[in-house]
Parts: sequence; structure tokens; C-alpha cells
Amino acid sequence: MAQRKSAGKKASPPRKANHKAATVRGHHKPANSNEPHLSSRPVWQGSLRLSLVSCPVALYGATSRTADISFHLLNPETNNRIRMIPTDPDTGPVERADLVKGYEISKNHYVVLSSDELQAVRLETTKTIDIDRFVDEKDIDRLYWNDPYYLLPNDKSGVEAYTVIREALAETGRIALGRVVMHTRERLVALEPRDKGIIAYTLRMGDEVIQPKDAFDEIPATRPSKQMIEIARKIIEQQEGAFEPEKFEDRYESALRDLIRRKEKGEKLVTAEPVEEDNVIDLMEALKKSLKSKGRSIPAKAPPPKRKAR
Repeated sequence: MAQRKSAGKKASPPRKANHKAATVRGHHKPANSNEPHLSSRPVWQGSLRLSLVSCPVALYGATSRTADISFHLLNPETNNRIRMIPTDPDTGPVERADLVKGYEISKNHYVVLSSDELQAVRLETTKTIDIDRFVDEKDIDRLYWNDPYYLLPNDKSGVEAYTVIREALAETGRIALGRVVMHTRERLVALEPRDKGIIAYTLRMGDEVIQPKDAFDEIPATRPSKQMIEIARKIIEQQEGAFEPEKFEDRYESALRDLIRRKEKGEKLVTAEPVEEDNVIDLMEALKKSLKSKGRSIPAKAPPPKRKAR
């Protein structure tokens, strides 16, 4: 395991994290837990408003990537971590706090915007999710669904209004559409009742989605033989099953963790030879062989990668 060859400056004591919100809601987990858990800090706070009814709410990410492996860039000469310093090509390093934002209107020509000017265009949706339409879930194309969040009451005083909105959505079977400003952008959100709460999905805007007819335009309008389609249909039927996400895992991530453990123990690694694939296949023959194999089920956990003898 590599160690730094020169001592850096003394690290400051870790700042105590604010876990109040997570602890109150009973979602607090140990920092070293690989199990995804609700963040202690919301990504957005404001009000949920339906006509004249409003309540304080907060958005929390419904997914987590905290267990993912991440790497730092190191200088191989010293094993020091590399710091990315903003640099002007003419004057050299500059303070990040002194930088301003510019929009390029032509090559090397910018419209410069100050923080005050950017603040001046803040919308009401910066602090409010204003519900303005109700739709059937089936009417929202899956291309437009984006990231899920949990929308939670942010104060005891608003719980009653929150539950009224949730129950009304549940009884009508509708999805509520609203807008909210997150990460300097106004986003469309879909609110769906779930259990005792509401899930908010950010939706892509119309100008963000490439239409399928444009993407698939150059695919020839041909139809394969009925026999091949029938065999493929039978293969699909053989491999039908329930959606069980816990039975799938990131095998690449697992292989990375295994690689890191072996390197940490000082094991000498052997580079595997690349697998040569033959791209010339008989489609009908491949379909028939697939049907005979009756498909492959997904194992609960992927087997560990084979190691070559040292």
C-alpha cells in the first residue's frame, strides 16, 4: 500500500456532522455502513403549495452513491494528492472566490454576469413547489422521468396539510406536476403518493429529450422472419421473472474492491489476456442454441473473479 513520501500540513480536526434531521426521522446509519440511507441534510427546503394550502417541506435524495469507489489523483513521485487550482493562462493561479460567470456568445467573447445579477432572476419556485396540474401516470413518457427524491414535512405545523395533499393524490390516482429551482435550474417535478409520504421525481423538460423517431430514423424498416421472432419470444418467456433489484450487483465495482484488497496485501497482479470475440455469427443458429440453454438466471451474488496462480 502506497504511503506519502513527504508529510503534508497537519489535518484539521473533522467537523462534527449535523445528523439531527436523520436521527429525528430514524434513518441515521453509521458512517461506514454500505447500506444506503437518508442524508442528514436536504437538497432543497421550501413550501409545497396547492392553491391556498401550503406546508413546509424538504427534498431528500431517494438514492445514494456513497458506497461507490472513488479515486484521487496522486503524483507518482511523492504520492501526494493533486489539487486542482484554477489558473489564468496569462497571469497564473487565481482565487476561486474571485471568479465570475460568463456566457460565451462567440469565440472568446463573453457576457459576464455578477452574483447580484444572477440573484435578480430568482423565481418564486426557488422556495416553493407550486402544484399547477394533475395528470395520469401513464401519460408521462418514461423518457422524461429523472431522479427520485423523498418529499418530507419540514415542520410539525405542516404535517396535516401535507397528509391532506398526499391522501387527495392517492384517492384520485393522479400525479401532481409542479416546478422547483434546484442546483441553479428550474425543474419540473412529479409528485406521487407512496405509503405515508410523497415521492418527487424530477422530470426532463421538452427541450432535453431527443425524440425516438429522430434517434431511430436510420434503422432500416425491415422485419426478420417469423420463425426467428418466435424463437426469441420463447427465450424471453423462459427468462421471465419478478423485478428483484437486490439480486443484481455492480460486478465491476466488486472486482475493483477485490483488486484494491489484493493490492493492499501486496499481491503481485497478473494482467489477463484480452478475450477475442468472433463477430460473425449465424443468427438463427445462435437463437436455437439460446433456446436450448433455457436462459441463465441471475445469481444472488456474482462469483468472485478467478485468480491466476502466481
